[in-house]
Amino acid sequence: MTQLNQYGQPVGFALPDWQPLAAPPAIALHGRFCTLEPLDIAHSHALFATFSSAPDDRDWTWLGATQPASLAEMESWISGKCQDSGLVSYAVIDHRTQQAVGAVCFANIDGQNGAIEIGHVTWSPLMQRNVLGSEAIYLLLKQAFELGYRRVAWRCDSTNLASRRAAERLGFTYEGRFRQAMTRKQRNRDTDWLSIIDGEWPQVKHAISAWLAADNMDEHGREQQKLSVFFAS
Repeated sequence: MTQLNQYGQPVGFALPDWQPLAAPPAIALHGRFCTLEPLDIAHSHALFATFSSAPDDRDWTWLGATQPASLAEMESWISGKCQDSGLVSYAVIDHRTQQAVGAVCFANIDGQNGAIEIGHVTWSPLMQRNVLGSEAIYLLLKQAFELGYRRVAWRCDSTNLASRRAAERLGFTYEGRFRQAMTRKQRNRDTDWLSIIDGEWPQVKHAISAWLAADNMDEHGREQQKLSVFFAS
């Protein structure tokens, strides 16, 4: 939405009460099926075991890091995220086992402008094709918008179609492609950008929370209706 200033020029809509935001606090975020705990070296054993359960390292193809090949490498990978002041890093704890099964971060935190990104999404095989990944992202979205952020972004390698589709399924809108934005693992990377903004959040929140509710999702994470049904209603 644009407005006209005193010179008749189009400008963005006014935000007279806007105040810069603090970075999200590193606190646990609780859901029905998982909890996001601040990432810690103590999660190393569980994460190394669950990532090592994959038959190969294809899940790391589009990530900046390579899959840790030892516990020491996993500890180093976790330590790097914990020591990065630009990240708020989480381990995803599966309520069924009380073990860490993945990691994810808030990144590119711009409190001055109320923009934040969900990134470093690193799911183990135990988080794939089930409710855990969707609920983990929902918990981050809920935290960001409740803290007053105006925009939550998602970006992915343009060749990583699964990542883009996962974001779109959760209500993110595709914004465009930054060509030759990065190099990664000696390859070119074009980056696709998606986002949810605060005006869209009430509808997204309603759809995902209804999909996760007990009358649609049983205690084993089996759905009666797909998430797309709730976005369409």
